[in-house]
Amino acid sequence: MTQYNPWRFCVAPMLDWTDRHCRYFHRQLSRHARLYTEMVTTGAIIYGDKARHLNFNKEEHPVALQLGGSDPKDLALCAKIAQDWGYDEINLNCGCPSERVQRGSFGACLMAEPQLVADCCKAMQDAVDIDVTVKHRIGIDKVEDYGFVRDFVGTLYEAGVRTFIVHTRNAWLKGLSPKENREVPPLRREVAFDLKRDFPTATIVINGQVDTLELAEELLQKVDGVMMGRAAYKTPWVLSDVDARLFADMHPVASREELIEIMTQYIRRETPTDSHVPRATAKAMIGLLQGLAGARFYRRTLSDPAAFAETGTQVLKAAFASAGWGERLTDDRRDDDEF
Repeated sequence: MTQYNPWRFCVAPMLDWTDRHCRYFHRQLSRHARLYTEMVTTGAIIYGDKARHLNFNKEEHPVALQLGGSDPKDLALCAKIAQDWGYDEINLNCGCPSERVQRGSFGACLMAEPQLVADCCKAMQDAVDIDVTVKHRIGIDKVEDYGFVRDFVGTLYEAGVRTFIVHTRNAWLKGLSPKENREVPPLRREVAFDLKRDFPTATIVINGQVDTLELAEELLQKVDGVMMGRAAYKTPWVLSDVDARLFADMHPVASREELIEIMTQYIRRETPTDSHVPRATAKAMIGLLQGLAGARFYRRTLSDPAAFAETGTQVLKAAFASAGWGERLTDDRRDDDEF
């Protein structure tokens, strides 16, 4: 089988979404997608409950831990802890624009201090043997000069970083919410293409409104990898085609009905040690029937506290039944509402 770049297709780190239950579900849909945790701050790991922040299922590999921080010593310590925990990659967040993150002096505001970021990456590289990567924007505020992001990447490249995940919008540090920062600043994918031209031996992964595999295939003609974000949780079934279309791996993929069974068994396995698992897993799977008739009833059941109280670990099956599917899952009718 062809050896593809390990970052050819990635699912983005998304706060409040890509927890271990979501990643386990996504892994059932794709063997090859590279999965990322939600951002975890260095303080949470050093001073908090390490297991709560770092535990993952062995099935999730390859899985990367995204760190938030700006102190080289703290980042190096957390990188070493993460490597010992079994992670395959450490990713430094230099793209989050939220004011809370800025107050912690990390995220997108770090793009204004490329040498500090280089020092952080070098400290982590010295501490671990796994890959240290950076996820960043193409500019901050209204600085749209290509030279800004080129020099940022160049400084990190000189420090030994070889993989860059490029969210191709600027981060506006004032005046926009994180949601608006994903929508208002113009999408400028050509910046990622220019970075690949100027750093041909670096791995350039493009992120930002990659919502179909058709677009992913198109972008892969110009960069090394793509990272899909919200489309992966709004329409997770898109991941079921990733291995065949992007990795030429034609292995059988579980049907939606089989996924309901697999994830029900997962809930039953995990709930005895964590009572939040049914709700967390249901949240990750709420888009499974998106676009199909009955999806509204499925979502309604998974959003109803009474359904969890009544059905417990069988809630996914109850929701699936409420949608009226099962053997009729090949029906080509469409739902009449929006997710």
